[in-house]
Amino acid sequence: MPGIMRHALLSLALCTLGTGVSAHGGEKTYAQLPSETPANFAPVTENFDYVRREVDIAMRDGVRLHTVLLVPRGAKHAGMLLTRTPYGADDMSHRSDSPHLAMALRGYDNPADIIVQDGYIRVVQDIRGKHGSEGDFVMNRAPVGPQNPTPVDESSDIYDTVDWLSKNVPESNGKVGIIGISYDGFEALIATIRPHPALKVAVPINPMVDGWMGDDWFHQGAFRQQMLPYIYGMVASRGGKYGWASGYRDDYDLYLKGGSAGDIARAHGMEPLGFWQKILAHPSYDAFWRDQALDKLVAREPLTVPTMLVHSLWDQEDNYGDMAAYRALAPKDPKHDKLYLVIGPWRHAKTWEPAGAIGAIDLGSDTGTTFRQDILRPFLARYLKDGAAAIDIAPVNAFVTGENRWRKLTRWPSGCAAGCKPAMQDWYVDADGSLSSTKPTEGFDEYVSDPAKPVPYRVRPIQSWSHGVPDQVESWPEWLVDDQRQFATRTDVLTYTSAPLAAPLSLAGEPVVRLLASTSGSDSDWVVKLIDVYPDEVVDHPAMGGYQLPIAMEIFRGRYREGFDKPASLTPDTALPYRFPLPTVNHVFLPGHRVMVQIQSSWFPLYDRNPQTYVPNIFLARPGDYRKATQRIYRGSSQGTFVELPVVNVEH
Repeated sequence: MPGIMRHALLSLALCTLGTGVSAHGGEKTYAQLPSETPANFAPVTENFDYVRREVDIAMRDGVRLHTVLLVPRGAKHAGMLLTRTPYGADDMSHRSDSPHLAMALRGYDNPADIIVQDGYIRVVQDIRGKHGSEGDFVMNRAPVGPQNPTPVDESSDIYDTVDWLSKNVPESNGKVGIIGISYDGFEALIATIRPHPALKVAVPINPMVDGWMGDDWFHQGAFRQQMLPYIYGMVASRGGKYGWASGYRDDYDLYLKGGSAGDIARAHGMEPLGFWQKILAHPSYDAFWRDQALDKLVAREPLTVPTMLVHSLWDQEDNYGDMAAYRALAPKDPKHDKLYLVIGPWRHAKTWEPAGAIGAIDLGSDTGTTFRQDILRPFLARYLKDGAAAIDIAPVNAFVTGENRWRKLTRWPSGCAAGCKPAMQDWYVDADGSLSSTKPTEGFDEYVSDPAKPVPYRVRPIQSWSHGVPDQVESWPEWLVDDQRQFATRTDVLTYTSAPLAAPLSLAGEPVVRLLASTSGSDSDWVVKLIDVYPDEVVDHPAMGGYQLPIAMEIFRGRYREGFDKPASLTPDTALPYRFPLPTVNHVFLPGHRVMVQIQSSWFPLYDRNPQTYVPNIFLARPGDYRKATQRIYRGSSQGTFVELPVVNVEH
């Protein structure tokens, strides 16, 4: 073959190898280097001190739920501790850089120390429609009934899961406990409705119980609009892949310029989100909310599963639910052997971490470790371990803030082990900005509330609800202990302060606001704060001099004065009475401290602005609806504004 011919054929062959022309319509194919990634790879885990298993457990309707089991190596007759979550079972149960179970359990909603110490089998499951589980996601899926005509709910899914676990985990003793915080706490509480016999114990911590009355979505009618990013992230996709794009350094600017909460949601494309449409359609406390309020539901059921409710005094997300559930369940436990309550000095979801302080407040000891080791650990062991001895745990373990000590009580509210019941004591606002238990002078104080300049709920710049800002002194989760001095100086905030206390003032229970107020508008919000004012100088902690520590703060939307299901316009310039509770307190105002009450009409941008002009649905308020209003707070001996404080007489 001539050399030229050989060279041409070689060139053609190389061309064909690199870009070969196939016989299938001229389609080009390319040579590939062999992949260096195997089709299947099994990590070496023989040196791990636990075994990780994944299983998709079938529910009664055929839907399969992704479930992860972490089994301590060599476990026998071990109890199982279950958490059901919308936040990702794989993320909550996996850490690739360590062979140790304790490291795999680091992170949200894992009591790692207790699980490792007592050898529990850890079980984490994705709820329906989230992450690895099949089915459709419904936010806080209601039990089968008026709001859920299907044959399945969270309770039935838990029943079917517990049934499978009790029969299919050979290293276990068949006993299952359920534990969880927030949404996972909702799952732990709803598990007690029609429970499986193998479910031996439940620990709901900061659970979502009633999203309208005082947990995530509303507080007594006022919408928590900074929860819009949470709704967006939870509902827009199965795995939470869409993040909320703000474009602002300060949420105050984002929400003020955005208009109504409905306008802001529309600007972020939230119309297709089913749960958001439900909120738009149900701004009042109608059957949609009442039928799924978990405290009302558990009140109708027998209390058969030993349950420990855990409440955080400065819970910035769910400070209503567990106390409401306790009130519903306490009458069902006359012997104090099924229902337990823990009240701790924490923010939301702080229980798994060291907790010697909250914000600038020194708690005097690691309250988180005390809770886990001295209260929760023996409680779980009693019901999940074979042959466990009876426990010596008080029905109520309540940390007293201010004094920084735990009290063991038989019931709540109470101020002592013998059951001292609080006596409501009236503290009146007075003309000179004073506050006392003596009858005040007649008259009123007034301020102008301007929706164009709402009162911020914390010092600006205000970060998004779930993210810390490095140069901000306190992170968002601890805003409930922010120093309130910055707000006391505003002209649209009324401030009333007592004289320095000569003796300790102990409170245990719910303070109640008794407001006599008028507005020149036809709707109004009322925000009341109960505050512990530190002495001007604090020897041991100089930075705390004059600190204004919030003890209990709450908002009330005026249109619901006659009933939460009966919104109505307010008669302008007419003094009207309002009565609403503040969150639970367990606090001692020490000698030298002062009691303060602040009153205002906006708390922004955590809560949406009230237009102060009555409109049927504030989500649909237009710019022209937002108007200034003159607010008056009335004082008087027979009628007037005061706060009922739940005072207990205890030895100090």
